[in-house]
Amino acid sequence: MLNPVMHILSNKRIVLASGSPRRRQILENIGLKFDIVRSTFEENLDKLSFKHPYDYAMATSKGKALEVMDRLAKEERPPDLVISADTVVAMDGVIYEKPKDKQDAVEMLSRFSGRTHTVHTGVTLLTRKANAVRLENTAGGNHQLNGLYNILQFHEATDVVMGHLSPDVIKSYVDTGESMDKAGGYGIQALGGTLIESVKGEYFNVMGFPIHHFAKEIYKMYKDS
Repeated sequence: MLNPVMHILSNKRIVLASGSPRRRQILENIGLKFDIVRSTFEENLDKLSFKHPYDYAMATSKGKALEVMDRLAKEERPPDLVISADTVVAMDGVIYEKPKDKQDAVEMLSRFSGRTHTVHTGVTLLTRKANAVRLENTAGGNHQLNGLYNILQFHEATDVVMGHLSPDVIKSYVDTGESMDKAGGYGIQALGGTLIESVKGEYFNVMGFPIHHFAKEIYKMYKDS
């Protein structure tokens, strides 16, 4: 999908605004060259203020991307493209992120057991506008973001059917520590994959980055460059 534009991407400074090792692995596996800059955006948006789980994920993703682009904009070579993503799990109208502790992970997986939940990932692609003028906010020292960047956003949803899990299976899995840095409390690409009965939709979305959808958008973005 990206082969026709890979020569263009190779000349861009691309930044992944995420410390997720899964997102890094997925993007490296397709040959993309990029820097990693973890965003300091506070992920504390009010979930109840969003109509859909994917709206929340996209808003968080946008906040991450803007924070990183704004921070790096004064560098000698600022980013040409900032990529960010946020993944959440939703079921019965409740949004689940990374578990706070082992007990939280046990409770999540117990709720998912034998049922279908949906993994939502919001992705933001941020590019700088040509000839954009950066203005300083003298009152607070912050930079004005409006008008500086092109923002492209999309989301992907994947349904996941969890197997029927006994309390012993759940506890032993959580005790491995794999739950703790993953939305929904499991990692499909490792031991957590043994808990999953089936997946409807993009597999990589469950890992945290919908690579096919991303490739389609990047191709459209640069095919005429």
